[in-house]
Amino acid sequence: MRADRLMTIMILLQNRGKMTARDLASELEVSVRTILRDMDALSTAGIPVVSEKGKEGGWRLLDNFRSTLSGLHIDDMKALFLFPSGKLLEDLGLNSQALDTREKLFAAIPNTYRNEAQTMWERIHIDASTWRQSEGKVRALKIVQQAVWESKKLRMHYEQANGERKERLVDPLGLVAKGSNWYLVALRNGELRNYRVSRIHYAKVEERIFDRPQDFNLAAYWEQSKADFIQNLPKYDVQVEVDPEIMQRLRFTGKFVQVIETEHQRDSQWLLATVRFHDEQEAIEFLLGFGNKLKVLSPKDLPDKIVALAKSVMDYYQSAE
Repeated sequence: MRADRLMTIMILLQNRGKMTARDLASELEVSVRTILRDMDALSTAGIPVVSEKGKEGGWRLLDNFRSTLSGLHIDDMKALFLFPSGKLLEDLGLNSQALDTREKLFAAIPNTYRNEAQTMWERIHIDASTWRQSEGKVRALKIVQQAVWESKKLRMHYEQANGERKERLVDPLGLVAKGSNWYLVALRNGELRNYRVSRIHYAKVEERIFDRPQDFNLAAYWEQSKADFIQNLPKYDVQVEVDPEIMQRLRFTGKFVQVIETEHQRDSQWLLATVRFHDEQEAIEFLLGFGNKLKVLSPKDLPDKIVALAKSVMDYYQSAE
């Protein structure tokens, strides 16, 4: 549409300062004659576009002109007002500026979008934390953040999953907030690695600057890394019969269990379900808690192991009396 093209011309001139008619025509995929007609239309509408001749010539907006048109659609405007969790901004040292930033943004947008933006601001709030928050300490976050901004190597003492601490020298590429946890994405010995920031017990920014990979995209890498992690998680599936009254509890008990299939049985009121765990021990401990409201069908040896755990619990408490 011509109106969209005229607005795009204004945005291009605001951002680039000066462009020839040929450059504008190439950018917008129209003819030079069409661009010249568009310039006449802008001028007639009161937009101060001027043409400068010569080798360094081109079209530009007068220096004192600033358009309130941004090229953003209403959905774009709404997205701008969906600020992330205040806790995450606070971790980055930005929380105190969030309100002021949003006020400035609100003042800068066109009047026609302000009602929609105000509605989004007042009615949507994003909280990335969990109900029972166990916040990992992020004592090293500010140092890690500095290394990321400055593209400098980072030396750190990192606690592995087994509790052992190792010294690592990495090229920090970016920070990712997953829920309320921070992860450092970094290169180590040429391989991309993810490090949980709460496990970094010591961090120091080195003076050496590293070369950031030109084709690295943090968001794309993280999505692929997350998909690979989920795909490689260990799986231990258990087929069970379930009393319908506990099905809702079974579905929402915890992050480590997943009900992947359910069906009604023809000759029973109980439901047939397949439940996925990470490993056998996790399944034994979890399923024991449902007592006689759940019956394990397979694996065949699992019921005996659940009974053995139940007996060991009974023996423990009986001996303690």
